[in-house]
Amino acid sequence: MTPPHRAGWARLGSDHAPADPSAAEALENDTTQGRPGVRTSTGTLTWWGHSTMSCVDGGLTVLFDPVLTARVGHLRRVRGPVPPAHAAEADIVLISHLHPDHTHLPSLRLIPASAVLIAPAGSRRLLKPVTARGTRLREVEPGDVLTFGELKIRILAADHDGRRHAGSRHRGPALGFLVEGSRRWWYPGDTGPQLRLEQVADVDVGLVPVGGWGPSIIPGHEQGHLDAEQAAEAVGRTQPHHVVPVHWGTWWPIGLPQRRDLIDLPPTAFAEHVARLAPTTRVHLLRQGQSVTL
Repeated sequence: MTPPHRAGWARLGSDHAPADPSAAEALENDTTQGRPGVRTSTGTLTWWGHSTMSCVDGGLTVLFDPVLTARVGHLRRVRGPVPPAHAAEADIVLISHLHPDHTHLPSLRLIPASAVLIAPAGSRRLLKPVTARGTRLREVEPGDVLTFGELKIRILAADHDGRRHAGSRHRGPALGFLVEGSRRWWYPGDTGPQLRLEQVADVDVGLVPVGGWGPSIIPGHEQGHLDAEQAAEAVGRTQPHHVVPVHWGTWWPIGLPQRRDLIDLPPTAFAEHVARLAPTTRVHLLRQGQSVTL
């Protein structure tokens, strides 16, 4: 166990309270706050598995890369339960890139029609089944800045293939996000190590990918993904106050023998590297469905 004031390993979790679905009425550049009586505390993060997370800040719930089902194509959920219905409740939904394990149309159809969907430029045709329900879509690219009340979202570049799949007509830039409210939340998205980390100085919470979903996607050996050590190196260069490892331990290809080294061990390896490279950063190791208030 690390000494006090050094990198902390926190296996934390609490029951997640539903988001306030009416808060999405705060349009861009509007100063409206969320409706009084929201029970989920500002600064609360819930990890639903893989890269699907909810954070609550300024009365708004931001949902990252929602995948809320038991299966995605040839992948099945092998750790943690299928997220409950309230996991889809959000005011703002951020899509980092168009791969099916991040832009999952069946899950996006579960979000409230009142939500604002922020996705890579070039995604409108792919997302038509979602926007047809009335959901507002903002297509963005690196360098864009959006404002929702007191929440500011900066669009970052990721080092990753932005196509839906090889040869797909659906393509756009792979993105990361810096969400600035009462906290500064950094989610780099799926990415390789070529990042402009000067853009994310003084971050409160890093939501950092540390693993993959199968033996054909081994981070550090396949372009566009970080392994546990590379992710820790990014943390060492940015020194966030808190960090939560994501993109691990949830999906595995149907029919393949499970490999614990690829499913379960990446976050522990990541925490060990962070203890060495960023000793003041606290690592929170969540299980699927768990929450922590930061």
